[in-house]
Amino acid sequence: MKRLWWLAILGAVLGCLDNSAAPGTLKVKLTTPNAGSDGAILFTVTGPAVPLTTTAATGLRLFAQPLAATNHFAVTGSLLSGTIMTIEVPDVSRASAYTATIQQVAATNYQLRPSLAGYTLTVSP
Repeated sequence: MKRLWWLAILGAVLGCLDNSAAPGTLKVKLTTPNAGSDGAILFTVTGPAVPLTTTAATGLRLFAQPLAATNHFAVTGSLLSGTIMTIEVPDVSRASAYTATIQQVAATNYQLRPSLAGYTLTVSP
């Protein structure tokens, strides 16, 4: 009888665990005060797991090192506010644990922006 009781408790505990990790896509979205006159952005994305794949938005070009939990990316092209890259992740329910940090932005004439004021990156499903 005692053994059945422990099996019932174990079953209840295991039933409460959520092992439903679902792969999905996250969007890296840029807000820029210089839409159309930015030509490149260097940024870092950090998250709880290594991304499965990354893709630049249409019309942009993505440069990346081999994927890891922390990734450095460069995206070039005519940068507008909106999605600049998508990331396939192993568990989209952990989207809030992914962050993006801007390192540098360059104008279309390749001059570095002296200030990053007004620029933001967000990562969301």
